[in-house]
Amino acid sequence: MVTAAIIPARYGSTRLPGKPLAEIGGKPLIQWVVERAVSCARIDRAVVATDDQRIRDAVEAFGGEALMTSESCSTGSERIAETLDRVECDLIVNVQGDEPMIATETIDLAIEAIEGDSDCPVSTAAVPIHDRAEWESPHAVKVVIDSRGYALYFSRSPIPNRSRSGPDVAEPKGRPLWGLKHLGLYVYRRQALLDYVSWPLSRLEQVEKLEQLRFLDHGYRIRVIETPYDSVGVDTPEDLERVRTLLVSQEES
Repeated sequence: MVTAAIIPARYGSTRLPGKPLAEIGGKPLIQWVVERAVSCARIDRAVVATDDQRIRDAVEAFGGEALMTSESCSTGSERIAETLDRVECDLIVNVQGDEPMIATETIDLAIEAIEGDSDCPVSTAAVPIHDRAEWESPHAVKVVIDSRGYALYFSRSPIPNRSRSGPDVAEPKGRPLWGLKHLGLYVYRRQALLDYVSWPLSRLEQVEKLEQLRFLDHGYRIRVIETPYDSVGVDTPEDLERVRTLLVSQEES
């Protein structure tokens, strides 16, 4: 199967306008994301899907590939779907354009999960939550999984996940496990993504502001792989400063 990473990147972020072009260690943020994608063993092609010529110009300046999409897309998945008439592939990896620290190991594991399960239309990733404040934060999306590793629900609220963890359960090292944090990554079969964009926004999707709930609302299963590699998304100026410090220190080590 041919696997393409398609990275949605829009300019008009409410909390941090123009964040794909924000400088981190001498490179635009979007370049860090593209470099993570192209270094994955299971990805054949990486493309940025954007609604802004400035982002396309920046991507092409560092040798990347970018395709223009409309400004009307309400989700990253919709933006990606707009490019499918120009990208031939069997599997699509949605590496979100504000996740410069997503681990290549996590991306490869999510691809492997869907490749190994012909009945799985979508896969994603999650990392254990060891901090109560993060579990309670609406900025950290939580996921509850069933005994087979499929998502039951995603929420910004501190939902319990006692099948996997909970405040009264600890790892061998003694750290409490409050739940699982969803990471900004999806792998779709091509038809699953085409189905997704044919459906209207679901009620739960609108309430939670979480696009993946549209799949669950329509009975599509989402396989969740657990990874030890956390990631820091960039949504605010504070996130940007944190990521700058972390990535620059990684480069220097």
